[in-house]
Amino acid sequence: MELQKENKMGVMPINKLLIGMSLPMIVSMLVQALYNVVDSIFVAQISENALTAVSLAFPMQNLMIAVATGTAVGVNSLVAKSLGEKNKENADRYAANGVFLAFLSYVVFLIIGLLFSRKFFEIQTQVTEIVDYGYSYMLICSVLSFGVFGEIMFERLMQATGKTVYTMYTQGLGAIINIILDPILIFGYFGLPKMGIAGAALATVIGQIAAFGLAVILNEKKNHEIKVHLVRNKPDLKSIAKIYSIGFPSIVMVSIGSLMTFVINNILISFTETAATVFGVYFKLQSFVFMPVFGLNNGLVPIFSYNYGAQNRTRMLKSLKLAILYAAVFMVLGLLIMQIFPKQLFMMFNPTDRLLEIGIPALRIISISFIFAGFCITVGSAFQALGHGVMSMIVSIARQLVVLIPVAYLLSLTGKLELVWWAFPISEIVSLILTIIFLSKLYNTVIKKIPLKQE
Repeated sequence: MELQKENKMGVMPINKLLIGMSLPMIVSMLVQALYNVVDSIFVAQISENALTAVSLAFPMQNLMIAVATGTAVGVNSLVAKSLGEKNKENADRYAANGVFLAFLSYVVFLIIGLLFSRKFFEIQTQVTEIVDYGYSYMLICSVLSFGVFGEIMFERLMQATGKTVYTMYTQGLGAIINIILDPILIFGYFGLPKMGIAGAALATVIGQIAAFGLAVILNEKKNHEIKVHLVRNKPDLKSIAKIYSIGFPSIVMVSIGSLMTFVINNILISFTETAATVFGVYFKLQSFVFMPVFGLNNGLVPIFSYNYGAQNRTRMLKSLKLAILYAAVFMVLGLLIMQIFPKQLFMMFNPTDRLLEIGIPALRIISISFIFAGFCITVGSAFQALGHGVMSMIVSIARQLVVLIPVAYLLSLTGKLELVWWAFPISEIVSLILTIIFLSKLYNTVIKKIPLKQE
């Protein structure tokens, strides 16, 4: 009974609960988006080649995020579900195994960074300066990536118990440190050496490590519903298998984003390196639109999982409908901004005339896909919360590999760069159709069988 009193996810009014859990993460993710943009703004002051290098580094950085967040999604869902079932022992075991997997993931990317960083850029471009910039940036980000893996895992442990406000503190700290250190390390202020693009990478990882440290402290001091006992709960293959049965589709989905970005970059570079730079800048800008939706979904998943474990269909459906509505609002706002102010957005990145010429129509065309994306992202999170993440994975594969890449390639054969951008809204329409089909199936086979309860 004590657990039920402590946990608000089974009793608080859904709208208040969703906003209360999501708002801190939305704020923290907007801060994250801000520091991503600020990072690129400072890098753009070095040169366009430096900005291009950061853009080309995105697939590898995104792959790290894929593994970190995918593993954490599995842990988050299972911990929240265990708490909904009033099974603290299971919750603690999943938490400990999640921390172990975060460390293991870091070791893998440490090795990849040491062995393959330069080759990764040489595959993409023949411009030596871009390769040198990219190698310096990527080596630092991968070798010191333990910060991002630890931060994400411990933040998701707090989210699983509804303590989302603390993730705002951790992500906010990391972002603020990064923003402060960026100009200092890049341009060599206060007597420090001028490090250029390596300074941007170092500022990023220092921010991540600081956020990781704070997340560990907050879990120990504030997150009393679960305890990470690494000695008592040693690595357990059954628990790891369950974590990845939910998290692996998420890893694949985000990893597909890395593959998609890598291939699209190569298609764009066949026109000009500037086109790849535009694509990289777009990803920085669109994070202001997508990050709030991801923050909203991070609030939705534990609510949905908890009430699935508690067998409360009423609260499950209310939370999903509200999340879809709020996601749609964010997406429409993002669409309007990118349609009306594309030039002003690019002016933050010290653009050349050629970058503006390519970038303005690109932003307007790609942002059309926002209309459909909010629904697909939110429902995909519900799939994962129900343990059916494979549906989200299929949608992601269809959108990015089956549709986006082939359509972009075929449109590139016309020799008109502007047409390539239309592959994005086309692929998102396919994603919408598949998402609706899967949601209908899941509702009839799983959700409908859960009893309705009076609030």
